[in-house]
Amino acid sequence: MALAQKTSSSTSSSTDAGTSPDGGRFRFRLPRDITRTTYWLAVISLITEIGIIVTGGAVRLTESGLGCPTWPKCTPESLTNTPEMGIHGYIEFGNRTLTFVVGVAALAVVLWVWRLRKSHPSIFWISVGMLACIPAQAFVGGITVWTGLNPWVVAVHFLVSSVMVCFATLLVNRVAVERRVREGTYDGGDGNPQPLVDGQTSRLSRALAWVIFVTGWVVLYLGTIVTGTGPHGGDADAPRHDFDALLVTRLHAAPVYLLTAAAVVLLVLVLRQRSSRLQRVSAWMLIAVIAFQAVIGYAQHFNGLPIGLVMLHMLGTGLVVWGITTAWDRQVSGYHTRPAWHGDYAEKI
Repeated sequence: MALAQKTSSSTSSSTDAGTSPDGGRFRFRLPRDITRTTYWLAVISLITEIGIIVTGGAVRLTESGLGCPTWPKCTPESLTNTPEMGIHGYIEFGNRTLTFVVGVAALAVVLWVWRLRKSHPSIFWISVGMLACIPAQAFVGGITVWTGLNPWVVAVHFLVSSVMVCFATLLVNRVAVERRVREGTYDGGDGNPQPLVDGQTSRLSRALAWVIFVTGWVVLYLGTIVTGTGPHGGDADAPRHDFDALLVTRLHAAPVYLLTAAAVVLLVLVLRQRSSRLQRVSAWMLIAVIAFQAVIGYAQHFNGLPIGLVMLHMLGTGLVVWGITTAWDRQVSGYHTRPAWHGDYAEKI
């Protein structure tokens, strides 16, 4: 059965996911099944969405947040920046342009899974949610400019980007397991629908996964308050929170300790249980991401928030979202793979 699925999958990929001869001409069709292209489009979306967090940080750290002082135009008269606006205009407009790149990547995923919306509704709706975040992100970005970089609005802008990374991570995980089943590389797979949670879990490991996921988002939100209190507001005249910087930093660090402890206990559990390779990898990667982010966080705090370290910390936030989402997904997801494409089934969708 696995061989039949693999054969039908490769056949559908060659006839539906590319060009096919049609009277001497070539015709393009959207695929009816998960293909390698589906996987790589999902990965590209994940990378670009982490990237937009980093470039947004660059805008803030170079005080280019009002490099384009209006929205949606860059100036009242021009859609793009002008040479007179200097480097800040180029940086801010460049970040706005990257939003279109992220949007194109998300749209490509939606189009590529369009014919799977009934056979793989989870994958389709996650991709739709990811795409829907793009205009939401652009609109919040506009409000950010209109309010002169109000730190509460900037926080929402960052959190929308983080939600996009979460969606993209869920999408990559689901598309990846579908591909492994079709290629016969799923651990222990027998050709039947297989779960994304492909190893042993326990009540404690699932509870820890929830603690990690929820605590991770609390850490991210409190981090935005620390950012809004710090010196890098995106513009010399940008408003700042009137909080004690040391107090909010300690407030931000408190749930980090809980997150770290939960991640360590989860790692011990997955090493002791009959966990799958991917469950173990997700736990190890979460520990690595937390360690990276903690080292950078302490280094930037005790060195006066240098721009280079803050940029690395912004990269770390995207990786944290990826790490907590993957570790959670590998323990609690109810997703199962769908049947590979075949003619009769395809006609129904």
